[in-house]
Amino acid sequence: MAEVGRAAVRDPAALLPGGFWAAVAVWLERPQVVNKRLCGARLEARRSAALPRAEARGARPSAGPGREEPGPAGRGPEEGPGPEQDTAGRGRGEARGRRPLEQALREAASAPRLARGPGQPREAGGGEGDFPAADLDSLWDDFSRGLAGDGPEMLAFLTRPGARSQPAVQRELDVVLRTVIPKTSRHCPLAAPRREMVVQDVLHGAVTFLPLEEDEGHLKIKMSNVYQIQLSHGEEQWFISVLIFCPERWHSDGILYPKPSWLGEKLLARLARWSVEHKKSEFKSTLSLIPIMKYSRVHQELKEKYREMVKVWPEVTDPEKFVYEDVAIAAYLLILWEEERAQRGVTAKQSFVDLGCGNGLLVHILSSEGHPGRGIDVRRRKIWDMYGPQTQLEEDAITPNNKTLFPDVDWLIGNHSDELTPWIPVIAARSSYNCRFFVLPCCFFDFIGKYHRRQSKKTQYREYLDFIKEVGLTCGFHVEEDCLRIPSTKRVCLTGKSRTYPPTEEASIDTQRTQYITSRQGCPVRLPGRKPSPSPRRVAAGCVGHCDGHRALDARVECVPKARPAERGAGVQVEGPWLPGFHPRDKAERVRNCATLPRDFIDQVVLQVANLLLGGKQLNPRSSQNGSLKPWNGGESLSLADVARELDKETLWRLKRECGGLQTLLRSSHQVFQVLNGRVHIRDWREEKLQKKKQPEAKRRLFSESFKTRLCWFFTHHPDGCALPSDGCPFAHGPGELRPSQTT
Repeated sequence: MAEVGRAAVRDPAALLPGGFWAAVAVWLERPQVVNKRLCGARLEARRSAALPRAEARGARPSAGPGREEPGPAGRGPEEGPGPEQDTAGRGRGEARGRRPLEQALREAASAPRLARGPGQPREAGGGEGDFPAADLDSLWDDFSRGLAGDGPEMLAFLTRPGARSQPAVQRELDVVLRTVIPKTSRHCPLAAPRREMVVQDVLHGAVTFLPLEEDEGHLKIKMSNVYQIQLSHGEEQWFISVLIFCPERWHSDGILYPKPSWLGEKLLARLARWSVEHKKSEFKSTLSLIPIMKYSRVHQELKEKYREMVKVWPEVTDPEKFVYEDVAIAAYLLILWEEERAQRGVTAKQSFVDLGCGNGLLVHILSSEGHPGRGIDVRRRKIWDMYGPQTQLEEDAITPNNKTLFPDVDWLIGNHSDELTPWIPVIAARSSYNCRFFVLPCCFFDFIGKYHRRQSKKTQYREYLDFIKEVGLTCGFHVEEDCLRIPSTKRVCLTGKSRTYPPTEEASIDTQRTQYITSRQGCPVRLPGRKPSPSPRRVAAGCVGHCDGHRALDARVECVPKARPAERGAGVQVEGPWLPGFHPRDKAERVRNCATLPRDFIDQVVLQVANLLLGGKQLNPRSSQNGSLKPWNGGESLSLADVARELDKETLWRLKRECGGLQTLLRSSHQVFQVLNGRVHIRDWREEKLQKKKQPEAKRRLFSESFKTRLCWFFTHHPDGCALPSDGCPFAHGPGELRPSQTT
């Protein structure tokens, strides 16, 4: 056996050893957060087990009064006393802290071993997945019998190397069976999922991973690629170690089993960091509601099928982000709906309507995969013409009322649906008893206008998700939350797949919906079993970085104190809007990127700011292409506030009114300026050339299409001219180099 890594862990908040087992749970249940070549893991079964006394002859006893605490990993009595140890082998730090350490280990042992997900059993009798939990019992029985016979080396490794010899004791272990699922990709062969048996000795701070192989239909332990993670204490600090049982038999495939150096460096560093972290995630682990193995397969198939969309993307938005995000959302919905059909015992594929469908790619993918549906958005996109007639996309504004119900549709989708997001559970509930919903909230909207925060102890995002969840619950849905794997900071989705009430109670539940919606506008209404809702604080949450480049409604919404709940009978709806004051987004998107300002005014401001930055006379010598040093004044950096102080009030007011402010103009003048962390710099295009090689294919294509289609500002205005030679600069050095633009 060999130790491939060891890390000292500082624990000022006294989170260990419990923090160690929390970190192990992450590696056990979500290995993909460290190993990016994995899609995830599935816990199949779990049971408690014990090594019989006869088998545990080499095991060290549990820490108790009069017994020594564990020393640093890998140091046994045969190595002699180490630093900070007396001749009895007991560290001075251990002697002082023996009782608290003993208590901590026992508390960790009595605590729940792992955070179990839905359907994951505590014992082996009820395992999930297609692997019978009873097989874990058989597997463990065979393994433990082998330990008693001809497996003394494995027994010693399992009960921690370097453990001091003590009288035989019985050791209680926690045994987990998991399946590790590799991520499929076009560059890697389709690796099959692998099963592992994980043995946790919580009382002694060790977890051992034993790979399994199939032999004539039976599973058995594979003695290669066995490794162990240990927690130990000595010299007044904690240590985490990674050991390999048989280094010469370790086989690395680069996916499921990385190199030992990766275990001892990257994995060990993550475990050490997680063990002492205070923060706890506000959100669930990704893909908690669907089978990960199915998702991995479907997601890869869709990526291969629709990857060409990146090359022909006609919108100004980032093609790679939007294509792969919608592919991932589509894969999630396809698996979610497949599981629903199996649960309901039906074969007909679900119908859907995507409200606020934007570029329509999600509608296109779902329709192409056999689900009947359509998308509705207030504004038509250029890419709609590329999809073909089988993709139904409609240009229309949605106002929540009786005319915007969908009684024959199975699912309503809100993928970054802005002002419609809180209304989608309401529309689904009133469309029909069998209508379900899926929302992926992004910008923060209430039923009318922007969402106003009511709590300061939560993040704005978490509070808004709780609000949408409350809307779904009030509408009578069982609301489930999950986290998608998409390239976005807003990844949490909410689904309503079933109702909390029978169809006969529809009328009373609908009255409750109306009361709740009205109460959100400053009219507290006491709902059945609830306290009155407080009036919202007048603190605008705003729209934070919408993923489709939309602008939020910039309208001040007043309270509607005279709006009263509608009197309804069963199935009777009032005419007109459900809540006065709702306005859908304007069809014509307001442009606020300096395009409406006169060109000479923009040029004047750009030149004025550039002169401010170049006034520092800070030379920026860099190696030119021929190897010589070319002095070029890169100027200094100034904060946005410093730059604004140098401009007159009339200029600032005009910028604010037309384009959102000074920062918007500077960011739009991408050729000249770079704005980072609130500071303005002169852009150095020599650095841009180095970065260009790392850009995705779509951005490089757009860059090549715009080559030499605009004049170089530095060639015309900078005192040192352009830092790049003419053949290396993407902009034209004079009118003679200008070429016609290839893009619209």
